[in-house]
Amino acid sequence: MSDATTVGTVQWAMRTGGRLEPAERRRLVADLARVHVDNVVGRLSVVVRLDPGRRAHVPAERLVPPDSPLTRAAREAACHALPTTLLNHSHRTYLFGRALGELEEVEVDAELLYAAALLHDTGLLHARGREDFTLVSARLAGDVAEQVGLSTASTQTLQTAITMHHSPRVTLAAGPVAYLLSAGAGVDVVGLRCWQLPRSTVAGAVAAHPREDFKRFFSNAWADEAARVPQGRARLLQRYGAFAVAVALAPFDE
Repeated sequence: MSDATTVGTVQWAMRTGGRLEPAERRRLVADLARVHVDNVVGRLSVVVRLDPGRRAHVPAERLVPPDSPLTRAAREAACHALPTTLLNHSHRTYLFGRALGELEEVEVDAELLYAAALLHDTGLLHARGREDFTLVSARLAGDVAEQVGLSTASTQTLQTAITMHHSPRVTLAAGPVAYLLSAGAGVDVVGLRCWQLPRSTVAGAVAAHPREDFKRFFSNAWADEAARVPQGRARLLQRYGAFAVAVALAPFDE
């Protein structure tokens, strides 16, 4: 996806700084309403013990992160930029996104997905001015891509997955990497689609990469981002998505 007018692409983010026009905001609010409905239905399926995750299975070996020059460079950059709470979130995001991809039989470049997961929140604590934090994350991803000689097309895929990941309702039309990155982050932050995953997969991800007071930490960081970019998507999620409440009600202890 390379359209500079499509909300969330790296070209759009660079052109706008991540600030939404009124028409764009209205479209995203409509998408957010659909997400709310899906979340209510899905969480109720857990309550009545009809959630598909009860019957799902994802082989653990399919979730082992790939090892390559790109992923090693991304991991080094993430370790340098992120506190442990966000670094662990990045690992869980990959595991949840990849697991959903396995269940849906979505073919994805696992190296790009893992690199995107590691780097997607690197700008959250470091962004300044009025630019969306994902632009800072995408620029770091671009530096990593240049370091390892990643192709222009793959770099664009990596960066757009990062700049798009916190838009409501990212679909497969955005590409497998963007779709699964957003899905994985949604599971970990607010519990979206957790009902589709095997409980063993969720428990294994949390055991391997503990949450460490993630809800409080992330809610505070998100509030800062929303205040810093009042026309951005973080503010939209906070205002229309009851984001702090959604984080607090995610099906995790912390």
